[in-house]
Amino acid sequence: MSTIATQAAARNIDLDSALTDARALFVKRNPNSGAIYQEALGALPGGNTRTVLFYAPYPLTMSKGDGAYLWDADGHKYADFLGEYTAGLYGHSHPVIRKALDQALDGGISFGSHNAMEGKLAKLVQARFPSVELLRFTNSGTEANLMAITVALVYTGRSKVMVFEGGYHGGVFTFQTGQSPVNGPFNFVIAPTYNDIPGTIALIEKHAKELAVVAIEPMQGGGGCIPASPAFLSALREATTKHGVVLLFDEVMTSRLSPGGLQALYNVIPDMTSLGKYIGGGMSFGAFGGRADIMSRFDPRRPDALPHAGTFNNNILTMSAGYAGLSEVYTPQRAVELNAFGDKLRQRLNALCRKRDLAMQFTGIGSMMSVHFLKGEIRSIFDARAGSKELVELFFLDMLERGIYLARRGMMALSLPITETDGEALVAAVDEFQTARGSLLK
Repeated sequence: MSTIATQAAARNIDLDSALTDARALFVKRNPNSGAIYQEALGALPGGNTRTVLFYAPYPLTMSKGDGAYLWDADGHKYADFLGEYTAGLYGHSHPVIRKALDQALDGGISFGSHNAMEGKLAKLVQARFPSVELLRFTNSGTEANLMAITVALVYTGRSKVMVFEGGYHGGVFTFQTGQSPVNGPFNFVIAPTYNDIPGTIALIEKHAKELAVVAIEPMQGGGGCIPASPAFLSALREATTKHGVVLLFDEVMTSRLSPGGLQALYNVIPDMTSLGKYIGGGMSFGAFGGRADIMSRFDPRRPDALPHAGTFNNNILTMSAGYAGLSEVYTPQRAVELNAFGDKLRQRLNALCRKRDLAMQFTGIGSMMSVHFLKGEIRSIFDARAGSKELVELFFLDMLERGIYLARRGMMALSLPITETDGEALVAAVDEFQTARGSLLK
């Protein structure tokens, strides 16, 4: 066996041992979470009702949140760097959001009618995102993408939907390992390589006559915070325009990355946009919107209007919290500040990786980032898959021990209450991880 192979084998043994020890420490530190999980097993398959939250040996149960912090069932405090997968932008119990919800509750919850807040929130969203001439609300980003894709099929009279390997557009639009068996029954064309301009344009040309819509995240969130290059997005805009294909930007996650999302930051304007997450102020939320000639198909005054139902589409709690958040808290200036803070924090973390010459890096834009354990540029999910999943798990477990809460897959999303002090704590935790685990990261 070569020296390199011998070292790699030894490193794998060390990594296995490190993971075994880290999992054992997790169980020892979190008996109450373990007991709660065991109880849930009796009613929920795998004790779980949201797949992304599960991890072995069992997931933590959080019992309290305040500002930028969480406390688990065993009393451990964490700086919340997960930010509810971007939905928790306002942190926990923001006073402005709480006041809006209290006022809404005082007035009653379910009216079965229009309310005064839905138009106000719609106008705020319309003003923020350049592509949104008209919009409609849903209850989640998944629903928003379902409706946006469906209206594109109707509008164009075509049958195919192009998506990208590594993409995630909701629970029934998952393409991180090919097609999910629970995906919606659409005629998908899966573009194999995100950021591949020639290959993607060739695929559009091949299917142009049948292609209704190209759906893309301007940065793949679930795929590992992998940004699309502006040149790639511009090439898609040109090709879809040429062939009369609807271009849909899924900005459910990325809308927070500038005052007007990545479409405004890059000045590449799609035909339609899907939204969700934080815009509901922490309540369940989704929205889809775009060109007036497309969205007007839902105008109920038309004799040929498309139906769009949803009992809670305009629920007063989401409308009130969303309006308060966008109008009073996440102002355009605050969006710029938060994302500048995120960029600087990510740069500091990457500087640590470069200083030690480690196979470790943080990708992302602004207030979203993800850790990967490999060197070299990451332009697609295929690049990201070359990294070590085991090291991502070890990083996750080690960060929990140091009071840092993030996604099991290594994703982080900053919330507004996160402070410079919290950022310093994250940098210190990563520095300690690299010192302790350095031999595994070379």
